[in-house]
Amino acid sequence: MKKPLVCAALVPLLFLAACGTQQGAGPGAGSVGPGLPVAGTHWKIGAVTVDGARSAAPTGARVEITEDGRARGNSGCNTFGAAVTVAGDTLTVSPAEVTEIGCPGDLARFETALLKAFSGRLTGELKGKALTLTSPDGRRGVELTAEPDAPLVGTTWTVDSLLSGTTAASLPAGSEGKAKVTFGKDGRLTGSLGCNRVTAPAEISAETITLGAIATTRMICTGPEMDLETRLYESLDGPLGYRVDHRTLTVTDADGQGFTATAA
Repeated sequence: MKKPLVCAALVPLLFLAACGTQQGAGPGAGSVGPGLPVAGTHWKIGAVTVDGARSAAPTGARVEITEDGRARGNSGCNTFGAAVTVAGDTLTVSPAEVTEIGCPGDLARFETALLKAFSGRLTGELKGKALTLTSPDGRRGVELTAEPDAPLVGTTWTVDSLLSGTTAASLPAGSEGKAKVTFGKDGRLTGSLGCNRVTAPAEISAETITLGAIATTRMICTGPEMDLETRLYESLDGPLGYRVDHRTLTVTDADGQGFTATAA
């Protein structure tokens, strides 16, 4: 029997002002009218500016604005969401929600700056693949670059969460970054499930991945790595459904067990 996973809940929080005391409206839906073509593109966050201080973004900081007026992204630590209204060259970002993962100092400082910069009324300027958002007083800004989707084949995918049905859980402590897989152009899966090297034939269709016999090395590793490997191995049975959303891969079996992974 497969072990149940603990739900990692998305905790609603109001976006905070600089000192963390001012509240705004709750989550809602914005609107995207004709004008600045920001919706439907995945944007890499390059840097933010608050009160004249520019902070370079950490790896993984990104945001997407959907056609129905929602922004969803990652600060490099926590995921966040917001309602966005686009009219002409102006974006108005409303307070929304952010997860509550504890971030190390540099990531926490950048996240605070990002949440302040990416809020309120912002004027957008698009030059090629570069989009700059600036507040009316020029004291806040966000620098973005359009990013293409990662291809399933040929990309190294690093497993970052475990799935059970509609819930997700963090990896066992100490196993982060250990599980990586690549679907090669030669029709084989290669990589590591957390401890041992793994290889298997992989037949890929538009919606499914079917693995053949899985071969692994036989190293004995520490508890967290073996725990992760066992959970991943159990989920790689039978036809697997998959979805690539920009740089995130989601893989699940018929029972809803699986994982998400991020493109290197």
